[in-house]
Amino acid sequence: MQTASDDSLRIARDREFAPWPHAALDVAALRRAGQRPSPFRQFVLKVHSRCNLDCTYCVIYQGEDASWRGRPARVSPGVMRETARRIAEHAVGHGLSEVRIDLHGGEPLLSGADTALQYTAAVRRALPAGVALRATVQSNGTLITDRTLDRLADANIRVGLSLDGGTAHLNARRVDHAGRPSWPAAERAARLLADRPELYAGILCAIDITSDPGEVYSSLAALRPPRLDLLLPHANWSSPPPGLPARAPGAWPAVPTPYGDWLAAAFDLWWDGAPDGSQPRVRLFTEVLALLLGVPSTTESIGLSPTCAVVVHTDGSVEQIDSLNLAYDHATATGLDVFRHAFDEALDHPGIVARQLGPAGLADECRACPVGRVCGGGNYGHRYSRGTGFRHPSVFCADLERLVRHAAGRLSAVMPPD
Repeated sequence: MQTASDDSLRIARDREFAPWPHAALDVAALRRAGQRPSPFRQFVLKVHSRCNLDCTYCVIYQGEDASWRGRPARVSPGVMRETARRIAEHAVGHGLSEVRIDLHGGEPLLSGADTALQYTAAVRRALPAGVALRATVQSNGTLITDRTLDRLADANIRVGLSLDGGTAHLNARRVDHAGRPSWPAAERAARLLADRPELYAGILCAIDITSDPGEVYSSLAALRPPRLDLLLPHANWSSPPPGLPARAPGAWPAVPTPYGDWLAAAFDLWWDGAPDGSQPRVRLFTEVLALLLGVPSTTESIGLSPTCAVVVHTDGSVEQIDSLNLAYDHATATGLDVFRHAFDEALDHPGIVARQLGPAGLADECRACPVGRVCGGGNYGHRYSRGTGFRHPSVFCADLERLVRHAAGRLSAVMPPD
């Protein structure tokens, strides 16, 4: 359990490594001025804190934060019970009609389906009548069997896969701790899910610019996911992404845009589509198009929608999203846990508040940028620079502008003249 001295160390570390928002943001003053929080609607519940894979780019196990080492491998019944109670308390307090839980790890099926099923059942029991529950397991696919899918289907839990593409070559970075490929087992899981569309949530893919975008997109589309998330790799100004030079925040004159070029090529393949309309819905692309048409985003990684997600770890600690793990050790920590704190207390954490401020939470460059309201500054974790914090444009700023302008061009070509 966290102590007062632990809290003091955490606060001092936050202020040292990320003065904005941890020192510069006056939450009490914002509340007095009328700024109100948006409730959490998505709860990322850590079922297992270990993984059977050792992916070379994993933001959890290869990042700056090693706090996972001190956490229980598996969530306990007590943590499940308290988390379920807190979720119900939050839903009732904010009049929510639906909440979403994402069962994550590590690998959430590492101890079989039982724990995920028990966690979902606990939340479902705790929620009052009239509050719907959407539940998804996000898996690397290596432990999925027909029997596992039967049990998850019976509990109305959908399944998402994490892959780097639809071939063995594209998934070469996804290996187990002995260096053996995960693809044979992951491919089997993808084939099983393709035959059960009612259970298939989609595929998450962190893009690798050394891979051909056409090969990645077409091979993933061949696995018939209903939805595909193409994600920029987690990086920031202090830990730049592969293929981009190290530079100071905001310094990008004539910087190359390899990630924007990659995404623009994938966008064209998706936009032009299969003749039978069978291509998956690519969330990044649909969100960009919606924002260009004036529709608010449904994710905080693009656009200006406030964050609505919070994480609960296997020990019951309440934290921010995993993409901050690359910033500094314990960057996701809030000092809160489900045994002592309501989720409303997390809404007043400076890191959460900063991601609910809309344009006011962006860097000056982003507020002045003509595509700033579409990219929204990009993923919050990608804005980080050590010693100053998170009030910068994304390290992928030029790449995001490249994608947005490309999508706008394709969209304008088919819009009515008026």
